Amino acid sequence: MKKIKRKIIVGALVLATAVAVPTAFSLIGRSNEAVPVIADYTQQKPVIILDAGHGGIDGGCSTADGVPEKGINLNILLTLRDMLEINGYEVKVTRDSDKSIHDKGIEGIANQKSSDMDNRLEIFNSEPDAVCISIHQNQFTDPKYSGAQMFYSDSNNSNEQLAGILQKKFAEYLQPENTREIKLCGKELFLCYYSDNPTVMVECGFLSNPEEAELLKTEEYQRKVAFTIFSGLNEFICGK
Repeated sequence: MKKIKRKIIVGALVLATAVAVPTAFSLIGRSNEAVPVIADYTQQKPVIILDAGHGGIDGGCSTADGVPEKGINLNILLTLRDMLEINGYEVKVTRDSDKSIHDKGIEGIANQKSSDMDNRLEIFNSEPDAVCISIHQNQFTDPKYSGAQMFYSDSNNSNEQLAGILQKKFAEYLQPENTREIKLCGKELFLCYYSDNPTVMVECGFLSNPEEAELLKTEEYQRKVAFTIFSGLNEFICGK
């Protein structure tokens, strides 16, 4: 009974977000237009695998007042997972709490990080034809830079298309001034480079930019980011 009740509550949240999205987004520069939420699927949906970057002792980058990206990443992932599941997707996650997923008995931060990344990659490659998203926040020495940017590798022919759709959605829904282009990565982005499935690392914004950091710390904006990624995944998978 508790599970059913949770689904009803989350479903209401997704539908309420859908109704509010055009109005809310217009306040930050979006035009008031309809946004698709429940897609009419006519094909087998792939498994979606979500990764919240960092976790546990590895906080990732942080805001000027010390808020680490690991929690922001996780909040976006959990909301996105709910939206996807309500829409009929099977979703796997690399973590659903503040933890590293390194093997037990591994000592030393570097060794734990290596084990953690190996295990995340194993999850990414655990399902054939899955679609994988790794959620992160960006940082730079100059605080003037802002805006989401998608990173992809050439290890899968679909990566560039997925990255392009997601980049477009961020500009349309959240960041109308964002003119960033998708960026090809190499082996330095381990998950993207070695994943067999369509995979994109989503850098949602810059925690080094004071204004964007304040937005990214709020649950409201995190839900908008989750919905933006959700909409991009729908377009990539269903063409709408």
